[in-house]
Amino acid sequence: MKTLFIAARSDPEAMAAMFRAELPGHDVVTTPPTGPVHYAVVGKPEPGVLAGLQGVELVLSLNAGIEYLLALDEVPPQVPIVRMVDPGLVEGMTEWVAAQLLAWHRNLFTYRDQQAAGAWRQHAELMARERTVTVLGAGALGGPVATMLATLGFQVRTWSRSGRAVAGTASFGGGDLAAAVTGADALVNLLPATAATTNLIDAALLARLAPGALLVNAGRGAAVVDADVIAALDAGQLSAAVLDVFRTEPLPAEHPFWAHPRVFVSPHVAAPTHARTAVAVMADSVRRHERGEPVPHVVDRSLGY
Repeated sequence: MKTLFIAARSDPEAMAAMFRAELPGHDVVTTPPTGPVHYAVVGKPEPGVLAGLQGVELVLSLNAGIEYLLALDEVPPQVPIVRMVDPGLVEGMTEWVAAQLLAWHRNLFTYRDQQAAGAWRQHAELMARERTVTVLGAGALGGPVATMLATLGFQVRTWSRSGRAVAGTASFGGGDLAAAVTGADALVNLLPATAATTNLIDAALLARLAPGALLVNAGRGAAVVDADVIAALDAGQLSAAVLDVFRTEPLPAEHPFWAHPRVFVSPHVAAPTHARTAVAVMADSVRRHERGEPVPHVVDRSLGY
């Protein structure tokens, strides 16, 4: 019997019960056993937890982002790390991005401010087809988000390292980042955290957007140069920034994002992991591995995702 160890910080016993239903022939535990552990299910484990395991065949991440695990450097190079891509996560991200973009597009941010001031003033409205939205990322999250925005009628561009085509969008890749963002009315970042994406969204990139553009960041906080976002907001180059991820989390109380009237902060909730759908996906990965079949979404450590 193979052992599956869950190192989750939030209700591991509830998750264990789901795994036992999915994988009845496995020993599912929530404390490190003395013997071999064949499968490790982890979020952000405490340092030393993974290093102390023997016999691991797969590490199954509870998160889409795996920069923490790579920085921890406790997973041997021959052991595959499988990042989380599940229907609940994708649905959550598409809903959250749609909610933020539509609220901005239909002037709801502005009307909220007016309500606080007791003002009654109507503002000009545009059709979705009159707006261009650039989505950075065309993979498991960026692709569905871009497709959803195109379905809503927006003119959508996607940019990714590989230039992967996304149906219904204009796809850009590699060195075409400037072309992908130039003149865009909104920029949505869903890129992973890698050396290549760190500080990608800086003053020069923001200056290429249409004046009064919207920035939405649900990828990783390190992609954004915080001071450049504040400066672009103050100059009117950005009309609003909706931020769900940050360089330091929780966002420090003294950070200027909290107080800026055109920054909208949410506490890393755009795409939470839903245990039931996540367990089903991870259990399927275990079954594929045991049948000798390819396991999807294995991390390429050279790329960082």
